[in-house]
Amino acid sequence: MPGRRTIGVDMGGSKLLAGVVDTGLSVHHRVQRSLNGLDQAALLDIAVDAVEQARAAAGGEIAAVGFGIPALIDQRTRRGVIAVNLPLFDVPFADIMAERLDLPVFVDNDANVAVLAEHRAGAARGCSEVLLLTIGTGIGGGLILRGELYRGGVGAAGELGHVVIDMDGPRCQGNCPNRGCVEAVASGTALAREAVRVARERPHSGLGRALADGRALAGPLVVELAHDGDVAALDVLELIGTRLGVALATFANIFNPEVVVIGGGVIAAGELLLAPARAEMLRRALPPSRDEVRVVAAQFGVEAGMIGAAMLAFDRLRERADAL
Repeated sequence: MPGRRTIGVDMGGSKLLAGVVDTGLSVHHRVQRSLNGLDQAALLDIAVDAVEQARAAAGGEIAAVGFGIPALIDQRTRRGVIAVNLPLFDVPFADIMAERLDLPVFVDNDANVAVLAEHRAGAARGCSEVLLLTIGTGIGGGLILRGELYRGGVGAAGELGHVVIDMDGPRCQGNCPNRGCVEAVASGTALAREAVRVARERPHSGLGRALADGRALAGPLVVELAHDGDVAALDVLELIGTRLGVALATFANIFNPEVVVIGGGVIAAGELLLAPARAEMLRRALPPSRDEVRVVAAQFGVEAGMIGAAMLAFDRLRERADAL
């Protein structure tokens, strides 16, 4: 398949990123869209529009499209059964996209395709036991076990963001019925909520002044203020990192991974998030798992899902060709 390209699409809880990717994993064109406030029909329209824009910019042959979507997927039917943070309910996503785009379309969970990219060519290359968390609006999880992507019985495994770590904790967001999920306490949404709380408690801090100025205390601003040395912002990231570390200790005990890869938009905080997460994991996890696992940032950063979705498309095309 030399010279052919696919389009990878990463749909997060609030943003879509699409890109034209070649077999060397170089990205040639990128398209970004906001997904806030859309119903299901509008969400599907946005996805089609983004792919068409990327396809037009490429000016050449596109062999297929891969989608990573933040939904539980039944791989038997290729249906997105439910998404926590997007309006996707029992939708035959791949079939709809294939019909509207007139291209082969393949779909998987967004964290699954992200871990595929990091395992094959990124921060987890060479490892057979890998756990990945994507931290943004929500928290997604992907697993490589014994060198293979683990999808479970029907394709819906790896929802690590919805492991409960505090049974009496805050109610989880979107369509999750639980309380105290990892997502409820350590996602980008949780970070923003804690930033507002701290800003109100400490009005003379950088966070407090930003809130008074009417600025949205979302992850990017909190990270920016933390990198500038604002103690309040640093404290928020330490709190979120510590909560994340509680979850990592649990995951280390269950899966005994060689490496935990942290991706998603919040990873822009780098070691300001990872250092407290590592420290808490080491305090809580059991040996030998705690002594062997590495906790690292995604090498592909926020593009891991997009690149992994393109990889998924290449993989499926090869499988089709081999079956002929």
